[in-house]
Amino acid sequence: MPDYYLHSTNALQALEAIANGQSSVKLSADLNISQQDFTLSDKSLVLDDDNRLSVTELKKIVKKTQRIYLCSDGDMEALEDRSSGYYKLVPTNGSPLLEISGVKMHISKGTDPFVSASAMAQQAVRKGDKVLDCCGGLGYAAIAAHRLGASEVLTIELSPQVMGLRAQNPWSQDLKKSGIEQRQGSSFELIKTMQAMSFDAVIHDPPRFSLAGELYSEEFYRQIFRILRRNGRLFHYTGNPHVVRKGSSFVDGVIKRLQAAGFKNVKKVPHLMGVSAQN
Repeated sequence: MPDYYLHSTNALQALEAIANGQSSVKLSADLNISQQDFTLSDKSLVLDDDNRLSVTELKKIVKKTQRIYLCSDGDMEALEDRSSGYYKLVPTNGSPLLEISGVKMHISKGTDPFVSASAMAQQAVRKGDKVLDCCGGLGYAAIAAHRLGASEVLTIELSPQVMGLRAQNPWSQDLKKSGIEQRQGSSFELIKTMQAMSFDAVIHDPPRFSLAGELYSEEFYRQIFRILRRNGRLFHYTGNPHVVRKGSSFVDGVIKRLQAAGFKNVKKVPHLMGVSAQN
């Protein structure tokens, strides 16, 4: 059975069409990947024979502007996980973003999470590359690397909750394509098991420092340097630069540790809130 994804914007479109007496409405039910016409009947949105939403259900969706609902097999559930913290997919005008306990995990202001992740991949990935994607999240950067022509992409994600949301996200489905390997676990630990000089490019998009300081350490940067081939490329998302001690900034500290680990040509990439480097 097909899955349908609805949020406040398209639920409101359906309500307005019902109020106007229309017999159908054009909506995206796959989070802005495509659009199709759906029937309106008996003051309900008919997705298919088994899935229809009443005005009451549509109004419930409209009220929750930061939530996405999955409609499947006659049921409607929010795309979220509260088993440990609060993980959810949040709608945008393009691809959904990941939010963990109120913190957005993507650059989304003025852009689209998939577009910004693709821009990060472009900083490091070249056609034919073997790519390591650390802290892969919803897999957008890994998919972008694959589309750029990477021969192999290994994407690592620690959180089983994120892996679960990724599996339900229409924008993450290309992760199933040949040439992309998904692995659940700690990037900090798994990178130690990888062969030296086995990757051409690394995309490193860790959680904020307060949650995963080890992923900003010289020790971890030395491991990235070790597994990169000569002249390999790194893009490292750091987030908004902020002062951590008088006279120094967080990003400057990252740059110093990357250089200490052996990286050269370490440069700030302000529009992507990160740094690029070569080994």
